[in-house]
Amino acid sequence: MTVTFAGSGDAFGSGDRYQACIHLRGPDRSEPPVLLDCGATSLLALRRQRLDPAEVAAVVVSHLHGDHFGGLPFLVLNGQFSGRTRPLSVVGPSGIAERLTAAMECLFPGSSSVSRGFPVDVVDLDPGATATVAGMEVTAWEVDHPSGAPPLALRLTLGGKVIAYTGDTAWTDSLIEVAADSDLFIAEAYYWDKAVPYHLRHTDLAAHLDQLASARILLTHMSSDMLNRQDEASFDSAYDGLVVEV
Repeated sequence: MTVTFAGSGDAFGSGDRYQACIHLRGPDRSEPPVLLDCGATSLLALRRQRLDPAEVAAVVVSHLHGDHFGGLPFLVLNGQFSGRTRPLSVVGPSGIAERLTAAMECLFPGSSSVSRGFPVDVVDLDPGATATVAGMEVTAWEVDHPSGAPPLALRLTLGGKVIAYTGDTAWTDSLIEVAADSDLFIAEAYYWDKAVPYHLRHTDLAAHLDQLASARILLTHMSSDMLNRQDEASFDSAYDGLVVEV
C-alpha cells in the first residue's frame, strides 16, 4: 500500500502544513484510492501532491472537527462541477450524514440537495464495528476527543497490510489494540509534554512504546511546540508530501 501524507498538520497550519489528509492506494494501481480524513484544506493538499481528487473512491473520517472533516463539502462540489461520475463513499462517526448536510448548507446554501452526476453514499461507523469500503476493511474504536459524535481511532486493512490511526485523542488504552501488529501506526503528537485536553503528547506515546506493537510509528498533527522538538523525538515524523510504501 502507498501512503501519501497530503496533509499532516494541525487545525491551525502550524509549520505551514495542510490539515489532515492521508491518501491510501492499494497495490493494484487500477483500483481507486481512499482518503483517511479530509480536513478543510484537502483539495489544495491533494493538488499540491498531484493527486487527483476525482479518483478518490471513499473518505474515512476519524471525527467531526473541521480539520479532519471540513474538506468534504469542497470534495463533493469539486466532483459536481468537474463532471465526476464515480460514486463517492463517506464513512465516519454516527451522525456524519447529518453533519455533512449541515456543513454543505452552511458553506453553500442549497448545495446538499442538488442533482449530481454521481452518488454520495454516507455510512455510519460505530465503535466496535467494521465496514468495507472501496475494498478496504475499516474497524473503529471510540477514543477521547469530544467532537459532537463518537470520535474514532481506526484500522484499515487491504491486501494483508494494516494502517492504524489514532485520530485526535487523549491517551486511552484502546490505542494498544488499534496499533497491535499493524504495518504503520499514524499517531497524533500534538505537544511534547504539555497536558492539552483530549490530545496526545509525545510523552504519552513514549511512555507506552513497549505496548505499541507496530512495525513503524509516524507522528502527525503536531503543534509548533512539537515541531520544534522533532529532533528529540523517539519516533519519525510525517510531513506534507511524505510517501510511505507499506
